[in-house]
Amino acid sequence: MNSHPQLPFVTSAEAPAARLVHLVACEDSAAVSGLLGEHAVFLQAQGFSGKDGAFTLLPGEGGIGAAILCVGSARANDPEAFGVLGTTLPEGDWTAVLHGLEAGALESALLGFCMGAYRFGLGEIKPRATRMVVPDDAARLVAISKAVCFGRDLINMPANLLGPRELAEMAGKALVHRGASVSLVEGDDLRRAYPCLAEVGEGSERKPVVVVARWKAREGAPRVSLVGKGVCFDTGGYDLKGAAGMLRMKKDMGGAALMLAVTCAAIDLGLDVDLELRLGCVENSVSGHAMRPGDVLKTRSGKMVEIGNTDAEGRLVLCDLITEASENRPDVILDAATLTGAARVALGSDVPALFSNDDELASLILESGKATADVMWRMPLWHGYDAWLDSKVADFGNVTSKPMAGAITAALYLQKFVPDGQKWAHIDTYAWNDGGRPGRPEGGEVLGLRAILETLSRIHNNF
Repeated sequence: MNSHPQLPFVTSAEAPAARLVHLVACEDSAAVSGLLGEHAVFLQAQGFSGKDGAFTLLPGEGGIGAAILCVGSARANDPEAFGVLGTTLPEGDWTAVLHGLEAGALESALLGFCMGAYRFGLGEIKPRATRMVVPDDAARLVAISKAVCFGRDLINMPANLLGPRELAEMAGKALVHRGASVSLVEGDDLRRAYPCLAEVGEGSERKPVVVVARWKAREGAPRVSLVGKGVCFDTGGYDLKGAAGMLRMKKDMGGAALMLAVTCAAIDLGLDVDLELRLGCVENSVSGHAMRPGDVLKTRSGKMVEIGNTDAEGRLVLCDLITEASENRPDVILDAATLTGAARVALGSDVPALFSNDDELASLILESGKATADVMWRMPLWHGYDAWLDSKVADFGNVTSKPMAGAITAALYLQKFVPDGQKWAHIDTYAWNDGGRPGRPEGGEVLGLRAILETLSRIHNNF
């Protein structure tokens, strides 16, 4: 029986006849030559070069005997460097063997294989035909792999099957199973606690739900509050998106999927943190009850916001949740959202934008990203643009009239709800792979998951 049935992993006891896949530092030409042996000339004639990313199969009795993947030593901590294994290894069980690579590369390789093998589909699920043997002490690998697959599944789920309530219930089930305390806030209670978020959901028949969850490893552990934007579908509201812009809007709950996946993995790993999680699960739609351009909404903080664009709804969801998170005075607040197209124009689809009001926190997140090959890029909270959010009828607006710096002004809007002295970071992510490549199949993606988990594992040394 597969010990990890939802993952393409088996233990050595379950796969005694597993074939070997040799993971070789491409700089180690002697190791490459030794593995190729008498087949070197033939394989090189077939195009095998021994360079970074080169993959080939070796013959054996009865067919395929083994496999080789060459990886540059500088990329050995990057799971994507091994993602090709998930699509190129033939059916059967495989055991990875390292040559000239640090021991830590094994976890990267196994995670990369899992990331590359991932597929989303509804209907009958076929058993995985290609599996990798994992060590007995693979708790970290399994936790992260589960979190990646869970987050991707949520983002990939069609919006008709994953509305606000479904997302909230799936979150609650996953967290309660792990021993967290969970509350689902809805109806009149939600309107009182999160009035701005509630207005975002008024246009939809599928009403909003807020998930509030708590788990702690011990008394006195660093308190971290995670916040995720869970807009299950975004039409743009009365500022309606075009057909092309709406096509992938099931992914607009990617921030919530990311933070939920992080929380699940942090609990599974028993990280030394006191966690709070808030997910704003909502749908931005159009009806006679939907908010309009020019409306003025009251937030949980009491601040009044003029709606300049109903398609800038994510910040309206987050602001009430950030306000509540700050009331408990955590050591750190981290929020994640598919917030702006401007961040994608600046950094593309692969690199989430990081904003923070604290240099030490920002450095910790960036260093954690480098350590896990899950990078982010810090962008400025440039307060010279604060006045761009001014409103003549409210405390401020949710957008500016200027066609520039959209990611920065969105972050500046959120910062208005962060009290002075509260350490806070905001991650503006894309949550999607536009096209498939090794380790990154087309579809939902939990960019930043490894970086945030590494941040949480180090945070007790910094705060």
